[in-house]
Amino acid sequence: MGYRFRYAVLLALVAPIPLNCSTALAAEQFEDRLLTTPATPEVIASGLEIDGYHLGISAYAWGYPLVRMERVVRDYTDVSGKVPATSYRGPLNQFGLATELATPSAKDMPTANNDTFYMSAVVALDQPYVLSAPDTADRYYVIDVFNMWQELEHYIGRRATGTKAGRFVIVPPGWKGDVPSDAIRLDVTTDKVWLWGRLRVAQGEPVEPLLALQKQFTLKPLDGKSGIKELPPLPSIAGDELGFLKHLGFALKDNAIKPADQALFAQFARMGLTKDGFDETKLSPEMRTGVIRAMADGPAMVVSSFASTSEVRNGWTWVTGLDSFGFNYPMRALVAGAYLGGNGEKEAMYPVRYTDADNQVLSGGNKYVLKMDEAPPVDAFWSLTMYNADDKMLVENPIQRYKVGTDTQGLKTAADGSMTIAIQNEKPQDAGVNWLPAPKGDFYLILRLYQPRDVVLDGTYKMPEVTRLK
Repeated sequence: MGYRFRYAVLLALVAPIPLNCSTALAAEQFEDRLLTTPATPEVIASGLEIDGYHLGISAYAWGYPLVRMERVVRDYTDVSGKVPATSYRGPLNQFGLATELATPSAKDMPTANNDTFYMSAVVALDQPYVLSAPDTADRYYVIDVFNMWQELEHYIGRRATGTKAGRFVIVPPGWKGDVPSDAIRLDVTTDKVWLWGRLRVAQGEPVEPLLALQKQFTLKPLDGKSGIKELPPLPSIAGDELGFLKHLGFALKDNAIKPADQALFAQFARMGLTKDGFDETKLSPEMRTGVIRAMADGPAMVVSSFASTSEVRNGWTWVTGLDSFGFNYPMRALVAGAYLGGNGEKEAMYPVRYTDADNQVLSGGNKYVLKMDEAPPVDAFWSLTMYNADDKMLVENPIQRYKVGTDTQGLKTAADGSMTIAIQNEKPQDAGVNWLPAPKGDFYLILRLYQPRDVVLDGTYKMPEVTRLK
């Protein structure tokens, strides 16, 4: 009986429900507007403009880092004019060395730090190049190896490879051969790379030994023979509404597209962007209108990626994942723009502050206090740096102080180890605080944490608040 009962229950469960059963479920009907949209001239014209806009936005976010890098490598190798001491420009395949810390007059790099001498080298890899680094006796330095998509492929320096003297061979894609046995091989994915270096300078220390140390960072072709002497100029795009796409098309001729990006890139052929360049004659008038609108809206879309991919801790905004952007093209573009050359979080963290504790924009018309219960937990050093909101440059001030940090001379610390930083335009009356001069207008702050400890990376460390004085 038990078997027959169970069999009967099973039949009842799997038996089909009669269509005429009063308990029958009616199939839900879904609206499908594509089936009812006519192919009228008006609809097609509207659709072409929308398609152009969609493609243009995607191409801008995806391709901006490549365009930015192709422009930058030409700027940073242009030594035809006078090169200021804060600049790191240098001839192709050679290091350019800044011999002074950045000041408000240093316009090459937005949000430049005031902690390190910068080093820069653009390398055209017609063959492997050997980078030789001296023993820095534990002095902090890092050289980031960026491909032409502004992606970090390798670190050389205190955290990653130590500070003993070493040799590193940068190997272009597809090269076959052996590197010296005493060197570390670093394979890269593009035929040009940007080496972006930082060498710590403590405030007030003699710079002559550091200048001599800088010169011991060298680049040489593996076979000892001089390679490519200069890069061809980018096409002129003055006054061209589609100039960005023309530069992107030009750059794509010499830079490989990742296999994972091939499907996305293939879509751009509909607006005339292929591996052969950009052909604007492929654009219908309607699609052209959409693409031009996309070029105008692209920057705002990229900047908005802050909201979806950043993390806010106690009012500070910071971005992780700079070592591997994955498919987050807008974030990659954002970093390639105003934050060009930023390290990944294990090397350095860059929390940014635009507002006070009441979520009001930071302005030199107000006075603020930032109190740290203790120095930030880092294995290298830290700094809090002030920038103008409009041009992203350091702030001119009467005491020429652009940051407060580990090496600030006369840094005032309370008996309990806490530090109070007065952030305002005018000199504070309280002699027990550390003054970080602000401009009269809007500004923002960056708290740089070099070699942050795990408590910073995992969010345990509580970021200091910025409070407006009433």
